[in-house]
Parts: sequence; C-alpha cells; structure tokens
Amino acid sequence: MSFYATIARYYDAEHQDKTDDLTLYSELAAEYGGPVFEVACGTGRVMFHLAKAGYEVHGIDIEPAMLDRARAAAAAQPALAARLKFIQGDILKYKAEQRYPLVIFPYNGLMHFHNADQQVALLKKLRSLLTDDGLLVLDLPNPADSFAAQDSDAMIFEKTFLEPETGHLVMQYSVSDLDRTEQLLRIKWFYDEVTGDGTVKRTLAPVTFRYFFASELRWLLEVCGFEVEQIYGSTDLDPYEDGCERLIVFAKSV
Repeated sequence: MSFYATIARYYDAEHQDKTDDLTLYSELAAEYGGPVFEVACGTGRVMFHLAKAGYEVHGIDIEPAMLDRARAAAAAQPALAARLKFIQGDILKYKAEQRYPLVIFPYNGLMHFHNADQQVALLKKLRSLLTDDGLLVLDLPNPADSFAAQDSDAMIFEKTFLEPETGHLVMQYSVSDLDRTEQLLRIKWFYDEVTGDGTVKRTLAPVTFRYFFASELRWLLEVCGFEVEQIYGSTDLDPYEDGCERLIVFAKSV
C-alpha cells in the first residue's frame, strides 16, 4: 500500500492547522485568473479554499484514496463542486486538455520526485500546462536547518489529533534518517490510534522525501525552459535568506 493510501484517513485531521499558504494562492489566483491547476492536490485542501473564493480549480493526484475523500467532500458542497475538477493519474503521463495561467505545486509535493530524470520530465510537463505568461509556484522547505542539525535515531512525538470519522485520539510520532549525499530524508511515521475499547492500533507509514537547494532548483528550472522570477523564504513572501523556513519559487516559461 502506498504512503498516501495508508494515511488518507488521517490526512485532513493531521493538517487541519495548515492554512498559512492559502492567502498566497488566493492572491495569485486574483492576479493571474483561473482556472488554476494544482499538482498533487490530495484531499483538496488548497482546491476547496480557491473554489470558495470563486475560482475554477483542476487538481491531479496519483492516489485514489486521497481523491475519494476530496470527491466525497465536494459532493457535500454542490456549489463548490461545480468549480472543482479532480483528476486521478500520474502527472508525468497526463495529457492536458488545456493550458492554465497559474500552476501550483504546494507544500513539499516536489519532494516526492527523487531523481533527475523524473524532475526534468515533471518540470517540462508543468511548462506545457502553462499559458505563455503563466506562473508556476513551487513550495518546499528550506533544507538548511535539516542539513545542519545533529542526527538522531530517536522517536519524536509530533502531535495529537482526533480522527474525524471515529472520534478516536491519534498520537503521531516519527523516526527519520537524513542521507546528506543523496539529499534524501527517510521518515517512518507512526500513528497510534486509541480505539473505542481503549486499545491502541499502530499504523506505520514510511516515506522518502528529497530536499532541494535553491541554486539546484534554479538550474533545473532553467534547463526545463523556465526563468525564475523570484525565490521567497515564506508564504508571506519574506526574503529567501539564512534561517528562513520555506523555499518558494515563482517561475515563468521562457
């Protein structure tokens, strides 16, 4: 079972406090117009926000379990559903029916593409989705702090949340290993769910992320026919500088 199939039922509750990027995307939609295309849209966190603001949004994701939850949520909100299009498939194989003024790849999505061939194929695909003056937005973590931190194989407590369908308490932990030579972060997520009879059911969900550095990403984008407009250090568009949390890139096709 894939990582996102394993955690789909936890995803929305786990990320309910992830709202810091939503204003950025609605402001960009206001500037560039719609429809907006989102890569790795998952359960529709960003898509629903943009639809509520009045924009048409098309999203693609490879994991059916995540899209099932997005479609169920849309079905309960027919006024929004009319503005939403969910596409199940591999973005690398996707044959677009139209082009978009704004293509977004939010919240670490690019980190699932580990090797150069995948990355180049992906960015060329995203370039083909853009209108001539369209904007591509990539949102990634700034890798500096992780690469400077001392290694530890300890299990770290992350958070607790309630699984909405059952009301069960879930305690989330992680164990991670950073391969600095390959820029890969291997994480084992543990979800300990306290069931109705008080027993604890553990779900293990391993995943591997690839970190990107700003100069590397700039070069990749240029190779794939983009020009980097700006790199920011937060979703508030603060400068990209030492100690910033995010690596947010705005790029346009050349």
